[in-house]
Amino acid sequence: MPRSGRDRGSGAHRPACAVLAALLVAAVGSGCASGAGEQADTEHRDRPLAGNPGATPEPNPGSNPAAGHPGGPGQRPGRGRAPDGSHENAQLAPAVRAALAKKWGLEKTPLIAPPPPAVKPRITTREGFEVKGGDDSLPPVFTTVPTKDRIVFLTMDDGSEKDPELLQMMDELDIPYSAFLSDYEVSDNYGYFGEAQRLGVSINNHTLNHPYLPGLPYDEQKREICHQQEIIEKQFGKRPVLFRPPYGNYNGDTLRIARSCGIKAVPLWNAEAFPDHMEWREEDQDLHPGDIILTHFRGRGEWDGSMADLVRAVMKTVTDRGYAVARLEDYV
Repeated sequence: MPRSGRDRGSGAHRPACAVLAALLVAAVGSGCASGAGEQADTEHRDRPLAGNPGATPEPNPGSNPAAGHPGGPGQRPGRGRAPDGSHENAQLAPAVRAALAKKWGLEKTPLIAPPPPAVKPRITTREGFEVKGGDDSLPPVFTTVPTKDRIVFLTMDDGSEKDPELLQMMDELDIPYSAFLSDYEVSDNYGYFGEAQRLGVSINNHTLNHPYLPGLPYDEQKREICHQQEIIEKQFGKRPVLFRPPYGNYNGDTLRIARSCGIKAVPLWNAEAFPDHMEWREEDQDLHPGDIILTHFRGRGEWDGSMADLVRAVMKTVTDRGYAVARLEDYV
């Protein structure tokens, strides 16, 4: 398979109206007005959507450290949300949101996700993803979150590409996403992902070195998973509760180890996004309420497009099909 940060704080952001002044003059002329929101192992039979389990990891390309804070549309509450739990973008007039979408090259304005549920849904392991001897005490492995709302969840893996434009784009468009990081890809620039975390991105575990876990003995699996827990806690101040095994492959030891060092759930994916296409797990090749979308922190050095190109492509698919992007950690 292609291989594939701190809660928003009080850091200085440029005021929203300053960033959007030119857009507002053309679009609404009313400043930041309020507006209504729009709506492997023989124990595990699943295989990744692309590539082969156990494939030799690709070389780590050179990364581009972020230089300084890219700036956002204004100081925002926390985790990319307004105090009432809705997207901050929902507080902007529709014309302002449309102008932001146009600025970033989106064909349509992203739809606004509904507020998250007061009580998170019960997550269980997807049928066929069980491990031998597993029980309800193990972290559930799933590809879709139980919901009737037309929402999906965007997740990004690994961390080789550190594009400041991505931080600014996702902040201004208020599109939530979750990061699953491998330390060997991010250790050259923890600061980039610390800034992402400050802008509302949740930092989650994707192992130290992105190995094929079922091929490792217990002690090596434990180091890959639990030492990454410790590094993320040290660098970003919070121990993850979500874990994604590389290539989507695991065995019973993987889940028991993950549980032992604080993992509560193992979200995989139901679709994978690239700058020029989508790959699907289901035969209908479509999105479904609660689907998790996988993509990667990658850039032109690894695929034909930038991170901004990727976001434009995935948001076209999501919006054209009538879905909004919600924040995974609000549901899991």
